[in-house]
Amino acid sequence: MERKAGIAGARQIFGENFIGPDEILKAEPYSGIRVPSVFPEIPYPEAELKRLASDYILILGSDTMTDGGEVNILSLRERFGTDPSVKEPCFYNQDWYLNEGFVRRTPECKWHLIRKEVFEDSRAVLPSILETKYSFPSAILCTYTFFVYWFHKGEMLWKNDFIWCCDADHNGDRIYVGRYSDNTGVNKNGFNIHRHLSLRNSYAAVSVL
Repeated sequence: MERKAGIAGARQIFGENFIGPDEILKAEPYSGIRVPSVFPEIPYPEAELKRLASDYILILGSDTMTDGGEVNILSLRERFGTDPSVKEPCFYNQDWYLNEGFVRRTPECKWHLIRKEVFEDSRAVLPSILETKYSFPSAILCTYTFFVYWFHKGEMLWKNDFIWCCDADHNGDRIYVGRYSDNTGVNKNGFNIHRHLSLRNSYAAVSVL
């Protein structure tokens, strides 16, 4: 039988890459995210945790804000705003997704392992190819982890990278998130939420003479 790690053991294994009840509580005044009332068992074997600890974050999901509302992209957007000149961290100022279903999803109240850095061999590869090799996270898990980690460690995840997600918009277009900072300096800071547009019959060409 594989040995499981408790909260104290997992915290020791992951160090600052561990976000459990105590870490969520410490960030609560800033994040507005409430500590879950029930702490599920960490399901991963201790040997697997030790193997992944340097590359992954082990984070406890929470679905409730301190005001009693749900944790989702909409509530986090309302909490953090869209103007970096007012406060950071924040969301990038865009509104295309406000009526999409995926922004109302909540993080599952369980333990999640999510990688801190992108796989280098996944750069500039279509998600339809990558999803045969990797298990994409949800947009809300990425968003939740980004903001909680910011207040936990004072660092931004995926600063210049976009992360493919398992979600899609109402047209079936793939969602991707991240890239808080634009290293070209063209765009303002903010956590981005985008969709990868698929080719359809409505995309076509005209000619100029």
